[in-house]
Amino acid sequence: MLHPAPPPTRSLTERVVARIRLLGPGLALCAAAAGLALAATLVLPTLSALLTAIVLGVLLRNLVPLSPRLEPGLAFAAKPLLRLGIVLLGLQLVLGDILALGPGMIAVVIAIVVGGIAATLLIGRWLGIGATQRLLIACGFSICGAAAVAAVDGVVDAEEEEVVTAVALVVIFGTLMIPLVPFVAGLIGLDDRQAGMWAGGSIHEVAQVVAVGGALGGTALGVAVVVKLARVLMLAPVMAVIGLQQRRALAKAEFESGADAPGGRRAVKRPPLVPLFVVGFIVMVAIRSLGIVPPAVVVGAGVAQTILLAAAMFALGTGVRFSMFRRVGVRPFVLAGASTVVVAGIALAGVALVG
Repeated sequence: MLHPAPPPTRSLTERVVARIRLLGPGLALCAAAAGLALAATLVLPTLSALLTAIVLGVLLRNLVPLSPRLEPGLAFAAKPLLRLGIVLLGLQLVLGDILALGPGMIAVVIAIVVGGIAATLLIGRWLGIGATQRLLIACGFSICGAAAVAAVDGVVDAEEEEVVTAVALVVIFGTLMIPLVPFVAGLIGLDDRQAGMWAGGSIHEVAQVVAVGGALGGTALGVAVVVKLARVLMLAPVMAVIGLQQRRALAKAEFESGADAPGGRRAVKRPPLVPLFVVGFIVMVAIRSLGIVPPAVVVGAGVAQTILLAAAMFALGTGVRFSMFRRVGVRPFVLAGASTVVVAGIALAGVALVG
């Protein structure tokens, strides 16, 4: 009996060309959007390139029909490029700067992250929101916005709609905090340093913190960024805890279903304890903290990080459909608002104690 000949194996060059053809249209659109967002910041320095990019993505998705040819490139930008941007974010952190905050403020940062996550998970349960959705919101609002959402997704493998919803909420509520924090800080009489500490401890995205710190003044900007980066550093231990819990839950499910028994079902693939890109982030922090990275490399990495994250934010923005909010309902918005209040409240109490 004659068997059909196997298809010819493609060469490496052919595979690369096919990959470029698949991803090229979407990535080109992301690059153009990132360039436009960066150009907007040159005209209006108070704008955030990341926020501008995600708004562009949302508007484009909801106002213009997008070709299916763009989807593979957009998906690539929304995950691998976002994760690479998070790795490069590690080069912006110096452990010495964070330790210089003092034990009191470091304890406040830990309280913000731990208390914010715990309270958001509890409120989300009361509201009847699914476990994965409330975890994405809890970490996004308590640690570092979209980067934390991406990190959680790397451990729990959330649904695309859950990830996009969490990112959209980070953008909406973080943007609302930009005018609100300076106004309230002035109203209650915080000085520049205290206002900066509160901004860094309460606002979701690094870019949003920079916008608020710049509005408050030079002293506030410096301390706001350091406090925010201290929260970013909490990404690694939090992901390790979530990863350990996920592995235990899956191991328990396997045992109860008999998957590990002879003849049982195939064991479920367990998530990594810490996603590989979070390990890369930690390595970059360690390298920068050793003082061996030339300043020009740090600046270049910062620019590359901004471009990658802007492209990723645009891609994530294209996943936001206005009809989606009708499906998810009002409860995630209520949870996002409550989480914002909790995180800001813990941060303000901490600043009052140690500031």
